[in-house]
Amino acid sequence: MHDLLPPLPLLLAFLTASFILAITPGPAVVYILARTLSQGRSSGLASVAGVALGNLGNALGAALGLAALFAVSSAAFTVVKWAGAGYLIWMGLRMLRSARTATTANNLPVEPLQRGRIFRDGFVVALLNPKTALFFAAFLPQFMTPDAPHLAQSLALGASFVAVAACTDLVYVLAASLVAPRLGQLGRHAAWGQRAAGASFIGLGLLTAFSSRPATK
Repeated sequence: MHDLLPPLPLLLAFLTASFILAITPGPAVVYILARTLSQGRSSGLASVAGVALGNLGNALGAALGLAALFAVSSAAFTVVKWAGAGYLIWMGLRMLRSARTATTANNLPVEPLQRGRIFRDGFVVALLNPKTALFFAAFLPQFMTPDAPHLAQSLALGASFVAVAACTDLVYVLAASLVAPRLGQLGRHAAWGQRAAGASFIGLGLLTAFSSRPATK
């Protein structure tokens, strides 16, 4: 593994860039925060695991040339971007409907989703974020050396990014779980978290759908 990573100065530069991308609010961060605030720390941890696997899928796709395809093909980028946006909007509508059902049912608390579904949704949100794949396409080649296997280097750097992102996501979960009890006192019903999360997903899906495609060299 050590031979597949760049020299220490370049590795630190890569990790810094990965950290900046990881802490920047995006679909995955919004999803993790929404799940944690509305359903607790365990749901947040399940979403972190799903997002990490989705990020790993993007890293694998970049290693196999998928990210390069996104960088040169507007059609491929658009298809994945709209698929991800549609999934976000669908999740938001589903959560709003769940909150409305819970409110009319004698104001009972919203029943948490199964951990498997939370994991799956986090995986899809991360996997269908083409900007992550473009990040790999733009940055990975700058930190690779010609005397090591290209595919193995890409996977090693991609795994390093996934590890950094997972650590920052865990911090988001811990912070949100500390804030959630105080926020819960502001609402009269437990469904407020579902409504806020649903609205966030719909808004983010619309923003993702109509955002401009990043410029590529």
